[in-house]
Amino acid sequence: SNFRAFSVFRGKYHPALVKSSMRIISGTAGRRNLRVPKAVARPSTDRLREALFSILGLRVDGARVLDLFAGSGALGLECLSRGARSCDFVDESRESARVISDNLKTLDLKGGRVVESDVFRFLKGRSGPYDLVFADPPYYKYPGDRDFLQEMFRLESLIALLAEDALLIVEDPPTNKRVIEVRDDWELLDQRRYGSCGILFYQRTKKN
Repeated sequence: SNFRAFSVFRGKYHPALVKSSMRIISGTAGRRNLRVPKAVARPSTDRLREALFSILGLRVDGARVLDLFAGSGALGLECLSRGARSCDFVDESRESARVISDNLKTLDLKGGRVVESDVFRFLKGRSGPYDLVFADPPYYKYPGDRDFLQEMFRLESLIALLAEDALLIVEDPPTNKRVIEVRDDWELLDQRRYGSCGILFYQRTKKN
């Protein structure tokens, strides 16, 4: 296999590698703290997650979720706390995989699967279907930077992972002036700005 799957983290890691500055907003694990890998540069703020899950509303309950570039896993963990059926967390960082697995165990959240893998390798390997897909890749800031979002939207396999009426929610800074080119398969439904973070909501284009 090209990736490692962690059901429960059983190893040890140095406490300096994690920080505990975040919490689950609502649901069965509401108000409980979660660990965040030190390597995560932009953990989702409470304000952003409160606003995002207010928009998603009842879509989360019973949903099959995919959290790409998962980092701390905060979005997927929030989904599980709010009644999602399952969540696959994908990140190539071993540190992130271990911390997310530890969070799942500590918060007693069921239905989580942590996959240590390059996101694009995972997407090409197929899985799903998913009702909600979150993607928070490293930001494209300067010409010459790798544009993870643009690469992701070029993949036919990403479309194939989505259930009918599924949502793809991506983070991209609103200060970013480049245009994200997407295939005709995608429709931009909405975009919001929360401080230095922009959230874009995409859906598969409806077939006539």
